[in-house]
Amino acid sequence: MRAFEVLNPGAFTTIQDLGRPGYMKYGIPASGIADRFSGQVANLLVGNPPGAALLEVTLFRLELLALNDLVIAVTGGNLSPTVNRDPLPMWQALPIQKGDRVAFRARKKGFRAYLTVQGGFSGQEFLGSRSVFVRGIMGTPLQAGNILEFEDPEGKSIPQGNFPQEMIPSFSILNPLRVILGPQEERFSPKGIETFLTSEYRVSSQSDRMGYRLEGLAIEHLQGADIISEPISRGAIQVPGDGLPIILLWDAQVSGGYVKIANVITADLDRLAQIMPGESLRFQSATLEEAHLAWRMEALRFERIKSAIAGHG
Repeated sequence: MRAFEVLNPGAFTTIQDLGRPGYMKYGIPASGIADRFSGQVANLLVGNPPGAALLEVTLFRLELLALNDLVIAVTGGNLSPTVNRDPLPMWQALPIQKGDRVAFRARKKGFRAYLTVQGGFSGQEFLGSRSVFVRGIMGTPLQAGNILEFEDPEGKSIPQGNFPQEMIPSFSILNPLRVILGPQEERFSPKGIETFLTSEYRVSSQSDRMGYRLEGLAIEHLQGADIISEPISRGAIQVPGDGLPIILLWDAQVSGGYVKIANVITADLDRLAQIMPGESLRFQSATLEEAHLAWRMEALRFERIKSAIAGHG
């Protein structure tokens, strides 16, 4: 069924779901929703499974024409979404009518917003996922004139619960990103480690879904930057020869030959997804136990939200 015609594709808008795990051994990253919390909540609000395909909207200018009566939800960063130029309420399900225009007009906070439709977006799958992975030639960003289709939501109803407003993320860039040092911590001087943990870094304009290049003070190596290539995890922080860190992200290569000073903990990756080029960030060392606890707390928070939206909490 037809959902939208793309009038303006915006800065960079792609279809994403929870990605294609299990293919790193073939050189293919998982890709998928960058801010998983926001994306999964958007789906829950309209009665979809958490991993249904949705639109990941980067910055602004996306404009869509509704081709059917739809139920939508918008979460994530506040990019001033509107319906027919009226403000579109975020973090809740919203019925719209055929002929309505949905647009994202200006960035207020965050970097990526998520728009989902009841039933979920349909389209071509690559290795079991609809997630667009541009570098891997698996789908493309939206183009003007595209017709977006959605799965038939017949029989589905809008959940009757409410999203707890106190759980809307602040997307603050003031709190440091927590990291676990290593796995090549010993390849950096004590001064280099101190520089990494006490400096402020700016996200370069040469950043994308593959990685965030950072600008700031160079980190001092002890034995050079090169190692035998090894697997890379999401959130790994490489430090090449120039001493400037690169955070490897959702579409990053699956292996690399630069030393890694640390890894952003899983619980902080969603917040990282909402930091835009030109903004600054800091790092804070965490233990593995603290990272596990933070992840468990995030999982519990998500379960409470699922219950609240479903009307059970």
